[in-house]
Amino acid sequence: MDRPILEMKNISKSFNGVKVLHDVNFSVNKGEVHALMGGNGAGKSTLMKILTGVYTADKGEILIEGKPVSIKSYEDAKANKISMIFQEFSLIPTLTVAQNIYLTRESKTPLGLLDDKENARKTEKLLKELGVDIKPSDIVQDLGVGYWQMTEIAKALSQEAKVLIMDEPTSSLTKRETEVLFSFINQLKEKGYAIIYISHRMDEIFRICDRITILRDGRKITTEVIKETTLDTVIQHIVGAEFDKLFEWVERDVPTDVPPAFEIRNVKAGTKVDDVSLKIQPGEIVGIAGLMGSGRTELLRTIFGIDPMDSGEIYVNGKKRNIRSARHAIDAGIALIPEDRRLQGLVLQHSVKDNIILPILSKLKKGMLLDNKKATEISKRLVERLNIKTESIAKQSGLLSGGNQQKIVLAKWLANDPDVLLLDEPTIGVDIGAKTEIIDIVRELAASGKAILVVSSELPELLALSDRLLIMHEGRIKREIKRKEIQSEEELQYAIQGY
Repeated sequence: MDRPILEMKNISKSFNGVKVLHDVNFSVNKGEVHALMGGNGAGKSTLMKILTGVYTADKGEILIEGKPVSIKSYEDAKANKISMIFQEFSLIPTLTVAQNIYLTRESKTPLGLLDDKENARKTEKLLKELGVDIKPSDIVQDLGVGYWQMTEIAKALSQEAKVLIMDEPTSSLTKRETEVLFSFINQLKEKGYAIIYISHRMDEIFRICDRITILRDGRKITTEVIKETTLDTVIQHIVGAEFDKLFEWVERDVPTDVPPAFEIRNVKAGTKVDDVSLKIQPGEIVGIAGLMGSGRTELLRTIFGIDPMDSGEIYVNGKKRNIRSARHAIDAGIALIPEDRRLQGLVLQHSVKDNIILPILSKLKKGMLLDNKKATEISKRLVERLNIKTESIAKQSGLLSGGNQQKIVLAKWLANDPDVLLLDEPTIGVDIGAKTEIIDIVRELAASGKAILVVSSELPELLALSDRLLIMHEGRIKREIKRKEIQSEEELQYAIQGY
């Protein structure tokens, strides 16, 4: 067997005395797609940041084609033909594909001017070799998101990268765009490129990857050949528990002899929300299921005052509330965990602490100043309560994993102690371990008396959480089902499809 193109041996790393990687070994071969998986805080990001020069390992070594190398910066990583393609695109939409690929590395004429023709020629040659069906002159903003991803990959390969790290590469792609990307990845494999594939989507891992390495609590648990393992085995390695039990529905007693904690009557908004009425009892979790475009997200946005309500009434604890903005909703005791946490839920450049206290700044005033001691106490308490894995509450939120970012969004609203929680895709983009933690948190909140409305496309999650389910179609609630009346995910899928 050929020697791996990349080896990481006995990699250890600590932050402030806390060890986050324990003698981790990892390797990837030429022409291989190697999945790297693990729960929040497992060490995936830290290991890859060591490989790309963001961090330096306390112990261990990195070998490229059998030779030890020193990687202490991103430039060192590039020099060793390693490149990372991040979830967030680094392209400039108004520039062409060629201009983006060779940005800051443009060819020049003898007079020192930019040689656009030469850049286009090199780009055309590269795209042809890769089999990518786009032109060097295409403006990036006119392309589908899938082609943005391929442009990012072409940009990395133009720098002669041989090891590509793909971080959640399909998170922004449609099903068709994902198919195109997978075809492209298979071409890269045939050309001998090594790909480290980071994703929480199990179906993708089993379809596109050759091997899988799983980390848990900073330790390597296993490396296995994909064809020789199973989904259940992978999940058990990730979470250290039986998967079925994690998403098991627990029947709860919800009081029916008391007034509802939350109610909407005949709510209409634009073309997506059409005469919707619903009630939620104190401590009840109500799930909304429906196809894409059924109006689920728009309903939550309308309740929270983001989208204007054309008609209808909203009641919190029996009191009618006139909600015309998010501020009105917050003052009424309503909180929204939005679908896109990175764009709508967090200020990524701000610290964990700053994000948590954002909705309660007015409550933390001490004269003209902020009561920093109280703000710190609240932040630390919620970080501990929600098991947010961060070295410090001062750490930038954008540097944490997706699951921990989602927990910060939850913490932010819990600091305001709302009566009603609206959750839109609460576990989207997070790994299986974080999903189970978030499900447990939502159950605890319901047990404390909160009224919770959940929208989710992940049916196992919706079935694990809900006491009742509402089926939404074309802006209307078409059916209500008690959770105990549903025996399987298939039954819910039939209900969603209208059977």
